[in-house]
Parts: sequence; C-alpha cells; structure tokens
Amino acid sequence: MKIGFIGLGIMGSRMAANLQKHGHSLVVFNRTRAKAQPLLDKGATFAESPAKVAEHADVLITMLAQPDAVAQVALRANGFLNHLKPNAIWIDCSSVNPSFSKKMATAAAAEQVRFLDAPVTGSAPTAAEAKLVFWVGGDAADVEAIRPLLLDMGNKIVHAGGNGMGTSIKMVINLLLGTGMAAFAEGMALGEGLGLSRKTLFDSLLGMPAVPPFLTGKRDKIEKGDYDAEFPLRWMQKDMHLASVSAYESGVAMPLANAAKELYRLAMREGHAGQDFSAIYDYLTNTYDLGDD
Repeated sequence: MKIGFIGLGIMGSRMAANLQKHGHSLVVFNRTRAKAQPLLDKGATFAESPAKVAEHADVLITMLAQPDAVAQVALRANGFLNHLKPNAIWIDCSSVNPSFSKKMATAAAAEQVRFLDAPVTGSAPTAAEAKLVFWVGGDAADVEAIRPLLLDMGNKIVHAGGNGMGTSIKMVINLLLGTGMAAFAEGMALGEGLGLSRKTLFDSLLGMPAVPPFLTGKRDKIEKGDYDAEFPLRWMQKDMHLASVSAYESGVAMPLANAAKELYRLAMREGHAGQDFSAIYDYLTNTYDLGDD
C-alpha cells in the first residue's frame, strides 16, 4: 500500500518518519522540498504537486496549518482530490474547523473518496515518539481500515462520531490549552508583580488542582526563556479563532476564549508568532514590566 503525505512541518515530518520506520512506502509533497530531504534519503519519493501524490496513493494524509492550505492542495489547480483513485482514503490530520471538515467530506464523496478528519493532540516530542492521540470523525469501517496506520504514528485513537466530530473535539481541547496557558501566564505575572519569585510560584502552583498538568512541561521553557516551538503561538491563535468561528456558527458565547484569542494576537504583533505558545508568559511579563526575579 502506497501512502501519500502532504505537509512536512513540525508535526507532519515526524509523523511521516514514523510511517517510514514501520516499513511504509511514502510519496510526499511539501512546498519547501528541503523539509522532505530526510524522508527522501530513506527512500520516500517526492512528487512535484499534490495531484502527483494522489496518482500513486491508496491512502493520502494531509497535515497542514489551516483550512485554506488544505483547500489549496485538495481543490485548486494541481490539487489531489480529483486525482485519487475511487475508494481511496483521505485522512486530514490538520487542525481545522468542523464545518470545513464537513465541506471536505462532501467534496471527497463526490469523487468517490472516503474522508476522515483525524486531528491530533501532542507536540513535536510526542509526534517523534509516536505517542499522538488521534481524534477521528468519519465512518466506523473507514476508521478500522486505517487504524494500523494511525497506531504507527500514535498510541490512542478516539472515534468521536461522523465527519467533523474529530475536529470538533480537537477544537475544544485546543481552546482549553490556549485559555489555560494564558490564565497561568497571567497568574504568574500577578504573583511576580506582588513580589513572589518565579521559582516560588512554580514550586507552589505546579501540581495544584487549579493548574492543568500540561503546564509542568512548560516550566523549563519559561525559566530558560527558550521558546523553541513545540506548538507555535500563531497556530494556537489560529485554532482559537477557528473555535470562535465555530461558536458563531453554533450560537455559543465564548467571552473568555475570545479575550485569550486577542491576547495571543497581540503577542504575535510583538514578535512571538513563531515561538512556542508558552511565550505568552514572556509577552505578559514584559508588557507589565515586572523586572528581574
């Protein structure tokens, strides 16, 4: 079985590498060919367009930054969707909004292509270690058909329901991550402003019921001021914007999430876009000019 993979960024490159480690034959495409080189060195084939990927793929996986990028490689000139074989499977692992996933499912069905939305929870290290969680929306039989592939890249699969339900639960999760990180950063800023040391705050707060467990993994980044991206801040802001769009579509009010979304946007304007989303701490503490520990 030939697997096509489109999108070799922080997450996609590691996911594709794990497929290779399990002996799968890959044909890949990425706008920047250099990012594909480690895979090509180990036997993957580079296609000159998404359409060329589709011509060779029984299963095609996309892992892209945003809905527009997915639509471009799927639907526009040299897109893959109308080049896939009938009954081929398209797995979209991108973090997009549910209404977009449903739109792609409809477009795929028109081409006799089976579609699954399967976004992931995890960061660069968990992607490298094949410990991602897949949140999948689509037909149950199709989920079972690709289960072994997903388990080559992750260690848990949750079938959340029909098309759009995988992206729905991923959206809720990222909303909680984004607001949780922003709230913690603001709490740290307040504590430091009141004269508490950063060390005291970390030692006291981490592990408390009020603090999400994932924040323990951000301590080292904040203490060292090294915000090398595991999950870039700009993509967190994008996910929170998509959550806001989905809330509008479904008639749900999200005042806290919208405030956090705008906070991340302000941080982007101050140069934090490409940093890990935990850099919201750096933005807040510099904004409030707290001084040294």
